Amino acid sequence: MSESLNVPTMADFMAQGKQPEILFWVGSAGSFDDRAKKITRAFVKLLNKANVDFAVLGTEESCTGDVAKRAGNEFLFQMQAVTNIEVLNAYEVKKIVTCDPHSFNCLKNEYPSLGGNYEVIHHTQFIKQLIDSGQLKTANNLYKGKRITYHDPCYLGRANNEYDAPRDVLKETQANIFEMKRHKGTALCCGAGGAQMFKEPEKGDMDINVLRTEDALETKPDIIATGCPYCNTMMTDGVKAKEKEADIEVLDIAELIANAQGL
Repeated sequence: MSESLNVPTMADFMAQGKQPEILFWVGSAGSFDDRAKKITRAFVKLLNKANVDFAVLGTEESCTGDVAKRAGNEFLFQMQAVTNIEVLNAYEVKKIVTCDPHSFNCLKNEYPSLGGNYEVIHHTQFIKQLIDSGQLKTANNLYKGKRITYHDPCYLGRANNEYDAPRDVLKETQANIFEMKRHKGTALCCGAGGAQMFKEPEKGDMDINVLRTEDALETKPDIIATGCPYCNTMMTDGVKAKEKEADIEVLDIAELIANAQGL
């Protein structure tokens, strides 16, 4: 699959004395998690289809440090951040797009105080720009009439007030979009934020991801749409816990649009 994808690095561009339009920040999940890699591939297919001039850092990209910061290790966060900023500034990066709201929030809101000032865009915002500009044509009828509910990632929604772009992009699929009763500003976390992804939950009546999945199931969806690799994992696990994996797919918005484009 990956052979057909065109993924140049910043080093490739620098060797040619050129600068890409955007840097695609892949993020740790999108680089190493097998499920999240599919989201990365789907987004790259869309970038290729729209003829976007982009590059990745490749092996020069390191974790943003977000998880370390949320877990309370400010020292490790700053070490990670400063190292990344040195690389980004050496390449004179101006515009960054990422599929991970955690990276998005960290690069956008926490890197500037350490000397990293960039225009940072979430992939759903960028896909909307590509559709609005005509670089990506309206999708085919693959999902027409399907029931989709969208789960708001905390770091995209409440932390950065972006609720419209993902929903505008989903409308392009011609699916029927149903909102969970807790959505937008009142959306419930999937349970992975704040470094909770990497530890067992505290004792209680129910795991948060199962509770959030119950919110989604109330809309009787064919598909739960996400805009974050962590949310994707947590909602997928929730669907499995409810033994609904045969009936309900959990897909990132990039995957939905790529599939609907026949990519």
